[in-house]
Amino acid sequence: MSTKDFIEKDYYKVLGVPKDATEAEIKKAYRKLAREYHPDANKGNAKAEDRFKEISEANDILGDPKKRKEYDDARALFGNGGFRPGPGGAGGGSFNFDLGDLFGGGAQGGQGAGGFGGGLGDVFGGLFNRGGAGTGTGTRTQPRRGQDIDTEVTLSFTEAVDGATVPLRMTSQSPCKACSGTGDKNGTPRVCPTCVGTGQVARGSGGGFSLTDPCPDCKGRGLIAEHPCMDCQGSGRAKSSRTMQVRIPAGVTDGQRIRLRGKGAPGERGGPAGDLYVTVHVDAHPVFGRRGDNLTVTVPVTYPEAALGGEIRVPTLGGPPVTLKLPPGTPNGRTMRARGKGAVRKDGTRGDLLVTVEVSVPQDVSGKARDALEAYREATAGEDPRAELFQAAKGA
Repeated sequence: MSTKDFIEKDYYKVLGVPKDATEAEIKKAYRKLAREYHPDANKGNAKAEDRFKEISEANDILGDPKKRKEYDDARALFGNGGFRPGPGGAGGGSFNFDLGDLFGGGAQGGQGAGGFGGGLGDVFGGLFNRGGAGTGTGTRTQPRRGQDIDTEVTLSFTEAVDGATVPLRMTSQSPCKACSGTGDKNGTPRVCPTCVGTGQVARGSGGGFSLTDPCPDCKGRGLIAEHPCMDCQGSGRAKSSRTMQVRIPAGVTDGQRIRLRGKGAPGERGGPAGDLYVTVHVDAHPVFGRRGDNLTVTVPVTYPEAALGGEIRVPTLGGPPVTLKLPPGTPNGRTMRARGKGAVRKDGTRGDLLVTVEVSVPQDVSGKARDALEAYREATAGEDPRAELFQAAKGA
């Protein structure tokens, strides 16, 4: 939270209570709003999630008497024009200054929070976790998000089309059970003096900008173990294995990467869990293929069926066969469509089954069949199916 946001946000308005509200009234308002906007009661609602975070932030300040007093004092000092950062100039009643220098206790130009008797530095250092190195007072280590996990799963062709629930065994970093995730065998780590519990340190990049890097002393944890845990060597994290039942949605394709929010490694100090990324591999099917949301199948037909037409039965994936009408004179390679017999789409509907006709030529012809074919050849002796081919070749 920036200093500017802290001063400008009206937490009383967020909770819907007056400025002279009692602690009981603040607690009651918070509980009512928290139940209404809790993420568990508003699955997939990003606005409700943001509202819940705003409510929790307001309760964190107003629900703590010390923080509430510091907040009220800061609002009274700056919110009513006591200091108004803005463009300089005579008569404007305002001047340029850096809130970061004022509140951060830095030593630029020998002036910092100490230049105001230490009062402002004490007030804002506790609220923004920006106290001087080594103070260790008024500082809270920040929640840390869990790691993302990548894994793979192989599905049969049918499972990929219809969806499936599969067990996934995963190994990830989770809070060490021996030290309860503190990294200290006694369970009493100290706040890192280098980053003052934030887990980050700033470095200049020129041009007045600064970047943050993970703290090199605490490795981004914000805590240092005086007596490192033997199981996790002071990291607070240990490898753990678990098996999860994961639902793979219908219609996934080979090589697709699926993101499952909050199914990764657990977070630290109340931080959210990471995400699970599953790369899907799909085995081939001996009969069916896939083209987007459509399934494909090649069906052999006899020469009489192709020439004279008729009805043919076609298999479907996991369902009863369908009957398609074959028009007279159907050429080899023609594709017909059986609607709604394909793969499941994202909206729950199904694609089509694309049926390609392949004229089957018998390898052994004898008896009446051979006599009939000889008679057909004599009856069509004057026709040359390659005449157009040679004509086109000459023209080219």
